[in-house]
Amino acid sequence: MLTFNRILIVDDVIDNIRVAMNFLKEDNYDLSFAGSGEEALRLIRDNPAPFDLILLDIMMPGMEGFEVCRILKTNPRYQDVPIIFLTARVDVDSVAKGFSVGGVDYITKPFHADELLARVKTHIDLFHAKKLLHEHNIALEAKVAYERVRLLTELEENQKEMIFMLTELMESTSDETGKHIKRLSEISALLAKYHKSLSVHDMDMLYHASPMHDIGKMMIPREILNKPGRLTEEEFNVIKSHTTNGYQLLCRSDRRIIKSAAVIAHEHHEKWDGSGYPRGLKGNDIHIYGRIVALADVFDALTHARCYKAVWSRDRVVDYIEGHRETQFDPELVDIFLDHVDEFFAIADLK
Repeated sequence: MLTFNRILIVDDVIDNIRVAMNFLKEDNYDLSFAGSGEEALRLIRDNPAPFDLILLDIMMPGMEGFEVCRILKTNPRYQDVPIIFLTARVDVDSVAKGFSVGGVDYITKPFHADELLARVKTHIDLFHAKKLLHEHNIALEAKVAYERVRLLTELEENQKEMIFMLTELMESTSDETGKHIKRLSEISALLAKYHKSLSVHDMDMLYHASPMHDIGKMMIPREILNKPGRLTEEEFNVIKSHTTNGYQLLCRSDRRIIKSAAVIAHEHHEKWDGSGYPRGLKGNDIHIYGRIVALADVFDALTHARCYKAVWSRDRVVDYIEGHRETQFDPELVDIFLDHVDEFFAIADLK
């Protein structure tokens, strides 16, 4: 549908309005007029669509053009609409004041058709070019924001893929066969699900970061790592170093999943009473992710055979975890485990 640029002419002299309208009809503008500043403001207020340009006389009875312009520029709909002053006053002070209140140009009376048409067309074209540029900038900002989210999502997916490959490598060098990593992820996420202070984001983060908890074991000699008998004190100290090894490997990353994995690797052997390692952290000084994976890792170890132990019975596992409430494990997490124990053993049944 064909649309015309809308122009409002404001002048207290009706002959000036007629002359301006006769000239502007040549370019098929949609024209409106007002005989005073007050009438112009009422017309603008009652008109749902803003005008594309206003031709505004300065010297009018009642409210002069400068005041009308000043009021219009406080209206968000008219902050960018061009206002051209029509006046016989061409002194420097009047011109400067017109620009200071928001006018974009002056046309002196009596005006000529070519000048009026040229200046109106120029300012309407500039006005629409600015609007188009603004709309394009908004669209560009939206596109950039969307692309940023997409790239971050792709980057996070790449992190998850890398974690999966690393954990597959870890399992291939460990005696922890089967789906230990998968079960640990599910158990950790389930503990987070029922924790009143954690969110869906935390569930997702634990699901993807917890498999990295033992990545430091890749730096432990296999003859110590997979030794079937009892470890010597020296060998156990070597085993314990996997927490700091894993942390040092991961802590340099600025990526959310890897940063969370670094915390988990460092703190999943800390104990609620402060008797854990490597730093002897106590209670809430241990990150909640570390506390969750500590319980999840022990639960999975107890419910599955290792080279150094057989599978424990369900009752024995529950008794152990309940018996180490407030010593080894966060008491709130133990309560969550006990309240949903069937769900945790359903995960343990994954072979």
